[in-house]
Amino acid sequence: MRQFFGMSQSGNLEEAVRGIKNPQLIMLLSNNDQFEDHVKKLESLFPHVPSIGCIGMSYDTRVVEKGVGVIAYDGVDAVANVLEEVSVMPVKYIGRLQQDIHTLKSSGQNTVCIDFCSGNDACVLTTIYSALKRSNISLVGGTGDGGRISANGKIYSDAVAYALIKNKGGRVKVYKENIYHQMGNHRFIASGTDRANYRLGCLNGQPAKQVYQNILHVTEDQISTQTFKNPFGKINGNDTCIISIKEVSGNSLTCFRQVNDSDVLILLELGDYRQIVRNTIQTIKNDFPHISAVFSVNCLFRYLLFTDNNYMQDYLAEMSALGNHAGLVGYGEHYNNRFVNQSMTCVAFE
Repeated sequence: MRQFFGMSQSGNLEEAVRGIKNPQLIMLLSNNDQFEDHVKKLESLFPHVPSIGCIGMSYDTRVVEKGVGVIAYDGVDAVANVLEEVSVMPVKYIGRLQQDIHTLKSSGQNTVCIDFCSGNDACVLTTIYSALKRSNISLVGGTGDGGRISANGKIYSDAVAYALIKNKGGRVKVYKENIYHQMGNHRFIASGTDRANYRLGCLNGQPAKQVYQNILHVTEDQISTQTFKNPFGKINGNDTCIISIKEVSGNSLTCFRQVNDSDVLILLELGDYRQIVRNTIQTIKNDFPHISAVFSVNCLFRYLLFTDNNYMQDYLAEMSALGNHAGLVGYGEHYNNRFVNQSMTCVAFE
């Protein structure tokens, strides 16, 4: 299989798709102002080719911040579709995914699901993965900006677009990278939470804002950027789910993913991310001596952290050593049935 990445920093879609021939799937990564036009134009240029799209930055060895990026595949069998009403009842549409899995004759060895979501990610992933896990199919994806996604030339809000991609040239495997580890022995019981608004009220019975400030010695204004170095973590079996802080809300902290009363949280700190990235690259190389392509989703906060530390270009150069690497800067990352923050998830194609 082959992965193609085209881009236009000015948002010229025809420039971005130049060089695409006989694609079996196209993924559109656009900007808020041109998204609707890009979706329509892409469908007119490649009618009947399965496609999904969202609003967000894209990259290969360079980042496209405000233009348009296009990722296309050949040497695959693919289908694209959408689940609607994700804030209310995404399971209402699960029959579409079940039928697509059956039609594609998918298996976990050679098939992956990539999704672009408009929101309500945790519920969406639980729904989608309930169908995928029966065929041992893994999932990688993320949340786009602007509350809109596209599938097969149509724009949807309150929905998730997905693509099932069957690699005709070999296996697929998904990965998740965490550049944080536990800080000290800080351990908290969450309370006073507002699940609907992702608000964390108290930690061990004390106002969450004050607890965070006292441990890290930061001002209230610094909290929203301190999370780049010190997010919270929720223990999930042998894994840690990263929870980013969005903003201060009175004495509470509003997060980017849901926290529930009685959840056990820990405080995380930034590790040696350069070495962690090298370890991830080596792991993928060990698993796949012959790599056709890698598609990844990097959190916006990772992008900001790497950019602030003058590492983003080095990061993309290092990832390009795997072969053809391209991806999306997301507002939340998906890994099988998990919705995570401040992470990188990716799929490698043999």
